[in-house]
Amino acid sequence: MWVQALFWQPAHGRMASSPGSNASLSDQKGTRSEGSQAKKSQHAEEAIFYKSCRAAYLTVLKSSLENIKSKEQLTLVLQQAGRNPSQKTVNKYWTSQTTTLNFDDFCTILKEETPATKTELLEAFGKIDTDNTGYILHDELHKLLTTEGEKMTLDEVSAITKLPDFNCNGKLDYKKFCDLYTTTSEQCCRTALEKLEADSRLRHRQFGSEAETAPEGITLPGSKPSLKIVRKTDHKPAPTKGDSRTPSRSAQSCKASSSSTISMCASSSRSTNLIEPNTMKEWQCAQSRGCFYLEEDGEIVSHKYRLHLPQRSTVCITIKPLHLRQIEGKSCHWLSVDTVLYVLKENETQENLQLVCFTDQQNKEMFGWKGELPSGVYWLLPFTTGCRLKKVKSQITGEAKLVYRDEDGELALTKEFRAALLDIFETIDLDGNGLLSLEEYNFFELRTSGETCDEEVWAVCKENFDMKKNELTRQGFMDLNLMEANDREGDPSDLWVTLLSLGYNKALEMTEACPFVIDIYAEKCKPRIKAIYLEAGSWQLNRAICKSVVNKGDAKVMDGCENIIVYTYRTGMRITSVIENKSDNKVIVHVNNEQSRNCLSNRGLAVFAVEVAPKSMMVSQHVMPLNEQEEWLYNCVHSLLR
Repeated sequence: MWVQALFWQPAHGRMASSPGSNASLSDQKGTRSEGSQAKKSQHAEEAIFYKSCRAAYLTVLKSSLENIKSKEQLTLVLQQAGRNPSQKTVNKYWTSQTTTLNFDDFCTILKEETPATKTELLEAFGKIDTDNTGYILHDELHKLLTTEGEKMTLDEVSAITKLPDFNCNGKLDYKKFCDLYTTTSEQCCRTALEKLEADSRLRHRQFGSEAETAPEGITLPGSKPSLKIVRKTDHKPAPTKGDSRTPSRSAQSCKASSSSTISMCASSSRSTNLIEPNTMKEWQCAQSRGCFYLEEDGEIVSHKYRLHLPQRSTVCITIKPLHLRQIEGKSCHWLSVDTVLYVLKENETQENLQLVCFTDQQNKEMFGWKGELPSGVYWLLPFTTGCRLKKVKSQITGEAKLVYRDEDGELALTKEFRAALLDIFETIDLDGNGLLSLEEYNFFELRTSGETCDEEVWAVCKENFDMKKNELTRQGFMDLNLMEANDREGDPSDLWVTLLSLGYNKALEMTEACPFVIDIYAEKCKPRIKAIYLEAGSWQLNRAICKSVVNKGDAKVMDGCENIIVYTYRTGMRITSVIENKSDNKVIVHVNNEQSRNCLSNRGLAVFAVEVAPKSMMVSQHVMPLNEQEEWLYNCVHSLLR
C-alpha cells in the first residue's frame, strides 16, 4: 500500500508550516503578450523541470558533474526535489549492484517518481476512512503501517503519531497531514530554487543551454536522460545491443580533447576596417533604437526587427550602445556591453530564415558589416554575449527618492527620477524623433506591465497628456508617471516596478539593461526598419550564432574522436567557441578555462560542462577581456567525457 510512503518525511523542513511567498518582479509586471509567450512556451515546462532538478542536485552536491555516491545521498537529493521516498523507492534505484548515479540518472528518477498531489493523498486516506470522518485512529494506523505493504517499525510509526501538528486524542487528522505534507514538499523545492538563484556560481553549473531547441540543436540539459546502473564488477561498462543509454559519469573519463590558445593585446582590435558612416553622406539611412533587458533568471530579452530593402544595394549595417546624457557621479555600465547584429534573409516564410551576415567588424564600441544585399525582407536579431550584461550583487545603501511634496503640498518628481525618465524616454523612442507613438509606447507597456493600450485608451491619453501628431511628448511622459504617483498617493511601489523592469537598481543606475542603436545605410535605395518583437533569443538566433562561428572560425577535431569538432572564432574583443557533434549519440564535453588570464566568460565559471545532442551544434562559451586595457590570454581545453 503506497500510503505508507507518505510517512517517510524529508530530513529537512519536516511538516513545516506554509511559507510566505515573496511576489517576484515578474508576478507584479503581469503576463507578457500572448504572442511573445507562445514563442517561449514550447520548452518552458521542460526548462522549469530541469532547473528544479539542477537546484535540488546542487543543494547536496557541489557540481552537476559530481555523482551521487550513496543511498543516503540519493534520499537527500530526492527530498530536496520535493519527493518523499520510502525505503522501497530508494532501494528500487539503488540496488546492491549500484556504485554511483549521475545527474542524468537523477532526472530520470524524478520523471518516474512524480510527487503525490493533495487530491491523491486524500483519496488514498479515504479508502481507509470509509466513514469519511477525516480521522484515523492511532491503533488502526499502527496496525496498517507495521503489518501491510512496506512495513515500518514501531519507532517510526510512533514518531509520526507524536507530532502535534496533526495528532490529537489518539487520532490522526489526515486532512491536516495532507496539507502539511504538500506544503513541506513545495517548500523543499522552493528552498532549493532560491539557493540556486541566490548564488550565480550555482546558477551556471549546468549542462548545455536553456535556449529553445532547433534543427541544428541547442538542447536542454538532459533532454533525453536515461538510467544506467553501474555494476561494481564493471571496469568499462558497455551497453548491450540496442541499448543506447548513457553510463554514469563515474565510468567516464576524458579520452578525447582539443585545446585552443589565443593571446590578445590590450584593445588590439579597437580599430578595424569598418568604414565610418560619415563617409557615406549621400547614402540613405534608416535608424532604430532598442534595448537588451536582463531578466531575473539571467535570460536576455531584446527587440527584434524587420528590414525591407526595395532593391539590390550596397549597405552598411552598424549597432552600438546608445549614448545617453552623462549624469555626474553615475557610471554608464551599458557602454561596455558588447553588441552584435545577425542579419537573416526571409525567403518563403518567416520560419525559413537563412543567415546572410553579421556585424563582425569593430570600431570602438560600434560593430558593423558592409557589403551588397539583394532586395527583399530581412530579420535583424541583436545579440549580446552576457559577459558584461549579467546579474551583479552590488551594495546599495538606501533607496533613491522618486517623489516629494512641494511647498503647496502637491506631489512632484525628484530631479534624479526625472533624469532617469528622460533616459527611459530616449530608449523607448525607437525612431528617435523625440515623440512616442502608440506602437513605441506599447513596447514600454509590454515590458513594464505586460499589457498594451488600444486606440481608444490612446485617445484618452491624448485628452489628458501633452501630445503632438498623436504622439506622446517628453512632458506628457513625465506627467503620465506623475499621475501614477498621485494615484498611489505618493507610494512609489509601482514606479519602482517600472524602473526595475527596465534595468534600474535602487540607486537609479541602469545596471541590468543596455540601450542600443542600429543604423542601416543603403547606396541605391531607401531601407525601412521596423521593430516587431520584444523577446528572448529565438532558436533562429542560436542557429545563426553557431553558423557564424562554424563558417568563419578555426576548426579543431578532438584528438581521438573525429565526430566532435570545436570551432573557435575571434571577432573584435570577443571569442566564441562552438561544439559540433556529428555522432548519433549525445556527448558531454568538459570545458576548462583555468589557464586563461584576464578573461570573462558568459558561463561565469572557469570549469563547466556542456551537453550536445546528436547531429547538432551548440555554443560552448563567449569570452571577453575582464580589463580591455591589459593583455589577455584565452586558453581553453575541451575534453570529451566518456
